[in-house]
Amino acid sequence: MRVFKYLFWIVYRIWFYILVALPILVLLPILLISISREQWYPFFFKLARFWAKFILFGMGFRVKIEREQVPERHKSYMFIGNHTSMTDIMLMLVSVKNPFVFVGKKELAKIPLFGFFYKRTCILVDRSSERSRKAVFLRAQKRLKQGLSICIFPEGGVPDEAIVLDDFKDGAFRLAINHQIPVVPIVFFDNKKRFSYTFFSGGPGKMRSKIKKFLSTEGMRVEDTKKLNNLSRDSILQELLHDLKK
Repeated sequence: MRVFKYLFWIVYRIWFYILVALPILVLLPILLISISREQWYPFFFKLARFWAKFILFGMGFRVKIEREQVPERHKSYMFIGNHTSMTDIMLMLVSVKNPFVFVGKKELAKIPLFGFFYKRTCILVDRSSERSRKAVFLRAQKRLKQGLSICIFPEGGVPDEAIVLDDFKDGAFRLAINHQIPVVPIVFFDNKKRFSYTFFSGGPGKMRSKIKKFLSTEGMRVEDTKKLNNLSRDSILQELLHDLKK
């Protein structure tokens, strides 16, 4: 029986990467056109949402999204979420309709095919470089001025699986305060169980996300960054702890 489980997990992982690559290959000409100009990014974002839905459906995940508040069209936000799985990117895209730009680690740009588009559409950061971190703010400011939103996983990486929620970095909250845009905490409950970074684990099933009430930055100053950080983290943490008790 154990042998069959391991065989399933191996095939399941391979199937995931097939699902990641297949829509990109099929839509390659359209995708290349959509990233050729920055003003066409909203169209690329629609394609990215289709890509994400295709993967989640193909993996057998039953997505359920709960919203305490709905983002308004044509408004900019700072979307944040807990980071536990490669599927966090897909579920974030499915959960949010407002076009946003990911801020993510530059290492993902090395992934074949996916990395090509990731590098050209996301804001990459080298967390070991102060210069790179400063450049993120300049690129994010440019995107916000274009009417887009920003999405950051503020834990700065995927924590150990025993950690419910790691400490948050301040960058997302400083940026939100500087531009006076609301912070939108989003909770991913099942991604770790469905498809974590542990190779021999996971499987089809429910995949829930919850968009929490927005946290206003109106009137806040840079000195309030840590306060906003703690409020945002607590909003997500309380949901995760409550779910664990069920």
